[in-house]
Amino acid sequence: MDDDTADAAVGVAMVPLCLLGLLLAARAHDNEIYLFGFSLAAFTALFGFSLIKRHYDMKDRPLPATPVQANDHV
Repeated sequence: MDDDTADAAVGVAMVPLCLLGLLLAARAHDNEIYLFGFSLAAFTALFGFSLIKRHYDMKDRPLPATPVQANDHV
């Protein structure tokens, strides 16, 4: 599996965690669960944005230079 596919799979796996955090925060009866649910949702959202940033940073990275052999020039 290449990096793009693995990052996409991790991103998709984070969606239910984000929804779980929002559900916990919405149905909380005490401050601790509300804070935990909101923190979980915020963490997964920021993690998703970091995956997107990583994807585009890898696309903008310059290609490695290939060494020139002595026999390559014509």
